[in-house]
Amino acid sequence: MPSVEDFQNYSIELGEKVSGWAQSPAFYAQVGAILIAVIAAHFAARSVSRRVAVFRDEPGEGPLLTLRKGLFATRDLLFALITIFFLAIAIEVTNAVVGTAWLVRLAQSAGVVFLLYTAINRFITHPIVRLLCLWVGIPVATLQVFGWFDETANFLDGLSIHVGNIRLSIYFLIKSIIAGAILFWLGRISNTAGKSAIRSQESIDLPTRELFVKLFEIALFVLIFFLLLQVLGLDLTALTVFGGALGVGLGFGLQQIASNFISGIIILLERSLKVGDYIELEDGKAGILKELNMRSSALETFDGKEIMVPNEKFITTQFTNWTHADSRQRYEVEFSVAYDTDLHKVPPAIEAAVSKHPKVLQEPEKPDCELRGFGDSGVEFAVEFWVDGLDDGPNKFSSDVLFLVWDALKENDIEIPFPQREVRLKEDSPKLKVTRKGTEGQPS
Repeated sequence: MPSVEDFQNYSIELGEKVSGWAQSPAFYAQVGAILIAVIAAHFAARSVSRRVAVFRDEPGEGPLLTLRKGLFATRDLLFALITIFFLAIAIEVTNAVVGTAWLVRLAQSAGVVFLLYTAINRFITHPIVRLLCLWVGIPVATLQVFGWFDETANFLDGLSIHVGNIRLSIYFLIKSIIAGAILFWLGRISNTAGKSAIRSQESIDLPTRELFVKLFEIALFVLIFFLLLQVLGLDLTALTVFGGALGVGLGFGLQQIASNFISGIIILLERSLKVGDYIELEDGKAGILKELNMRSSALETFDGKEIMVPNEKFITTQFTNWTHADSRQRYEVEFSVAYDTDLHKVPPAIEAAVSKHPKVLQEPEKPDCELRGFGDSGVEFAVEFWVDGLDDGPNKFSSDVLFLVWDALKENDIEIPFPQREVRLKEDSPKLKVTRKGTEGQPS
């Protein structure tokens, strides 16, 4: 670490340099060249923006619209570009006149950084990419164009600690964070694009597509991990002890996550579930399987909610897959008729009415009306019917069939009974006569 005496010596040396610059005609010549270049670039950029049609008028319609819009967007970079060009001329002039141009070169380097900053603000719209460019790209570019990058990197690399055989420095940690963030951000984008591309292959059946999606996701992040190790220049043999300890920690601390991950692979391989199936869990929760993720699966209910279910639950507990092999379902609706009804007329009338529904199937079984019992208020019937789909969400099969039953009963003058109760009032009991016994045993 630099001492106080080093800072004092550096301050004295810097003061002598500044004093020497103040007395040097070459220094003022370079300052003048820089000012002339910047002022000339300002007026030149204004002139080009006003006189060249590509930069003056924003394109609306016509041929090569994308190209013309791109050229129009670069009008914000004109000043920085022309400044760098004029400073390059100033470097040659000052070298020829005063024999040095170090200050003009620094100004040109600052112009390059300014150009990069302007381009980032003008063309990069993604907030994460813009933030990364501004807080990582600009500092690195600044150090590079001024020639300070190697010195800064060596200084940060000198600030280090040793953990066993592994040497960790500030420079290594910064590089790890930046490289890891960039690689895993690119990995997430690639993962989304890759899964969309795989799922769009309609020639492959849905379970196989989901299996390929899972395998692609695993392979991609494993590849990114090894790429990160290569970028950081880590020796894999030095990580064996750390990897063994990490494996033990994962075995105990993350066994639930590992179990869910393996369960997801098993589900995809045995194809007991697929995206689009209607799943009813053991606790009564149900929904359409929307996505099989690495750790959990998402069930979307008909009221718009999503239930996140750990993959392990599909392996260790019982669940009902309503649409695994066949999307056809059988439902039934119940109704009652009055006791004075001709019961033999009810089944044919109801079966004919239910069969008129466009979504009621005739296979594997036609609508079937059955006598279920004799209730307190009426005779109980139920009609069973098959449909292709679920009786919820956009489909209202039970409701439609109940309307058909209502209409059929009305058309055939069949009465739907109200609850009946028989109330009997008993006659009043004889009143009790209370007497008091007298002295002679007679009532008094």
